[in-house]
Amino acid sequence: MIEHIQGKLVEKNPTSATIDCNGVGYLINISLNTFSKIPDEENLKLFTHFVVREDANLLYGFYEKEEREIFRMLISVNGVGVNTARVILSTLSPSQAQEAIQTENVDQLKAVKGIGAKTAQRIILDLRDKIGNNIEISDISLPKHNSNKEEALSALEVLGFARKQSLKVVDKFLKNEPGLTVEELIKSALKVL
Repeated sequence: MIEHIQGKLVEKNPTSATIDCNGVGYLINISLNTFSKIPDEENLKLFTHFVVREDANLLYGFYEKEEREIFRMLISVNGVGVNTARVILSTLSPSQAQEAIQTENVDQLKAVKGIGAKTAQRIILDLRDKIGNNIEISDISLPKHNSNKEEALSALEVLGFARKQSLKVVDKFLKNEPGLTVEELIKSALKVL
């Protein structure tokens, strides 16, 4: 098991980061919450979860151990895969996901793409006793910088949304609020799509 990766940040975008460790570049899938926490510094450490599939070996990275722990709990639920868990953690902050499960807020979980009523209830039923108050998670504040429409659209495509549909939603949000950051734009679009 690969516990963490530490090295030079080569590239980051809303769905992945590339870290150079002694000449080897690791592509690490990340959530939008992790993307918003990654500083633009050269040295970076991400806590990881390694997934071995028949067709691929994938690394998922998290800025904080708490987010990785919630990710692992989510993928332990029948019917919730790694991509669904990543979309949950891109739509909701780790503390919001924890609160939704603890307070049995089905509607908040159903607001996430790919989560229906039955899956939301299954997540709550399976995890409400596992997610205790012992997990300390702080709300993640998003950095304030200029957003990029293409970057947001690219991230939404990677998360499984059709480009045409995403473009309509993104344009609508940019028309109303042209100063949205990439993270705010993606989170807003995820709530609508």
